Formats: sequence, C-alpha cells, structure tokens
Amino acid sequence: MDPDNCYEDAARAGAYAKLEFAGTYHLAYRDLPKIFRAHAKGDRALDFGCGTGRSTRFLRRHGFAAVGVDVSADMIRHARELDPDGDYRRVGDGDFAALEGARFDLALSMFTFDNIPGMERKVRIFRALAGLLQPTGRIVSVVSSPEIYVNEWASFSTRDYPENARAKSGDTVRIVITDTEDPRPVEDTVWSDESYDETYRRAGLRVLAKHRPLARGDEPFRWVSETRIAPWVIYVLEPR
Repeated sequence: MDPDNCYEDAARAGAYAKLEFAGTYHLAYRDLPKIFRAHAKGDRALDFGCGTGRSTRFLRRHGFAAVGVDVSADMIRHARELDPDGDYRRVGDGDFAALEGARFDLALSMFTFDNIPGMERKVRIFRALAGLLQPTGRIVSVVSSPEIYVNEWASFSTRDYPENARAKSGDTVRIVITDTEDPRPVEDTVWSDESYDETYRRAGLRVLAKHRPLARGDEPFRWVSETRIAPWVIYVLEPR
C-alpha cells in the first residue's frame, strides 16, 4: 500500500468506480477528443493512473487501443470487474516493467499528479512516461487547478477546509467529492502553474498546449463556479 495515495483504499475505490462524466468532471473530459485529434499521431494509448478504468474506457471509445495502469490493487480490481475485456495492469511507483517494453503514441494522465507529492517524484515519473512514448508520442496530463481547492463546485466542496487558502505549492489540501457516497475528503498536493513549468523543464518535456476548460452554461448541469473559474488544467507535452 502506498501511504501517499489516498485511493489505495477499498471503500474509496468502490465509491470511485461509480463515477461517470457528469458535473465538474464533464469539463475535464469534454475537450479531450479534439485535443487527441490535434496531437496524437497513432492509436496506442497508455492511461497512467487509470483508477477504476473510467478514462481507459473513454480512450477506447475514442479509437485508442488503451492500456490502463495504476498503483492501487483495489482500483485495478474494480477496473477489471467493470471492463473484463480491458487491459489493466498494476504497476509500482514509476515502475513500468509490467508494460514489457511497449511504446505508446499517447500517455494520458487524469488527475494522477494531484496525488503524487514532491518535485523529484513528479519529475522521475514524467521522465519514465516520456520513455514509453513513440518518437512522435505525446503526454496529455489533466490536473486540478489551484483554484479548485478554494471554491465550491458542482461535484466538489472545499468549504470545510478554509486552510486550503493558505496552502502553497507542494502543500497538502483537502477536497470532498460530492458525487460519491464517500464523505471523506481526498488529500491532494496543490501544485502551481509555475511549479508544473519547472517540473516539465526538469523532466525534459516541452509544453505544446495548455487548456483551462470553462463551462459554457448550456450543459445539463447546475454549475457553481465552473462558468467563471477553470477547475482543471490540461497540458499537452512532448519530450524535448
């Protein structure tokens, strides 16, 4: 069990397995197909930090042959139960030996780096991901914006954690996913844009594009802050 990964927890994994693409999560996924079309040059994809397979199944629906990997045994078990035909593998912390030398056109990371603390650890894992890419491969990393931890949202609440407002890049912050029945807060590491820029530089990556998706107001959800403040940041990265 990874003590730094709050998702290495059977009850939380069971609750997470029921999440779909509604509410605030809709904005994390809405623009990805267009981003994939613009940047992915092939159809082999790695879903790093796949959890219970929601993003892996999303990749497959958009034409990718996808492999999902995660450090959490509970998450991988739920992914296999939900998607018996999918390819899900448990990996160690930045150890991709289970992929047996596979190379990918796209490495997708949905919220995974919110749960990976520390500059050196982030850099090490980004370097390892880059090493799994084809020469034209790209990394698409979706992370929580610092603003997500100090506002209210359709799918999240931070009102019980006013100390988040004092958090600096690298500090632990807490947020409740209101779309699940698990009331316990998730503990993330807040990471600023400037910190991500430095992470990518050290990992030998270049930012090709950065997106901050906002709600348009015509979606079938009761938005709270989403039309004014972007909850997510989507980075498209290439090895230098």
